[in-house]
Amino acid sequence: MNPDGIFRSNGPGDPAAVLKFGHRGANQPVKDLATGRIEITTQNHGFCVDLASLPSSVVSTHVHLNDATSEGLAARERAAFSVQYHPEAAAGPHDSLYLFDRFAALMTDGAR
Repeated sequence: MNPDGIFRSNGPGDPAAVLKFGHRGANQPVKDLATGRIEITTQNHGFCVDLASLPSSVVSTHVHLNDATSEGLAARERAAFSVQYHPEAAAGPHDSLYLFDRFAALMTDGAR
């Protein structure tokens, strides 16, 4: 296979290990560090990335404004990024539509 892009949707994870932690519910503020724009997101996850454990080629792109945990990552050496919240793209707020535009641009422009 030689796809132009791979889009993976949210998975349920396994919150049993740390059920009392995490982000749950609507109205969770997340800042896009590239633009400074703040999104109001919906979230349901019990894990966060330990940024200190990542290689220097991976950077945080989005941050949760309530607790400063990473809500998005990008791989500097690859055309890849992720977010750890539910980007609302239809039937409601459209705050995160730009993520789909970024994904399409990566397929059009190729790797950096």
